[in-house]
Amino acid sequence: MLKVSTSTVFFLFLGFAGTSHAASPYAGKSLAAKVCSQCHGIRQPSADAPFPPLAGRDVGYLKQALTQYRDKTRRSEVMNRITSSLSDKDIANLASYYSKIEP
Repeated sequence: MLKVSTSTVFFLFLGFAGTSHAASPYAGKSLAAKVCSQCHGIRQPSADAPFPPLAGRDVGYLKQALTQYRDKTRRSEVMNRITSSLSDKDIANLASYYSKIEP
């Protein structure tokens, strides 16, 4: 019979539990293509667009800004509407993706 220590089971559980909440830049890339890129572009918006580029921005800043737009504590009619359906996981994925690409 196989004997498994309690600590082994505990550490295995922690390993699996920790990965389920990790942000995915791959999921963020897909979401960015659908939601963000029309205005913000991927690496940078078009030259005459009034929207700031998001590529290379700090992950914490992006998460905070998107959360504030979604929760309407940061006002922008367009951004409040666009972010209203984003989950915390969506926001983490978008922030992870944009923070990892070079402008």
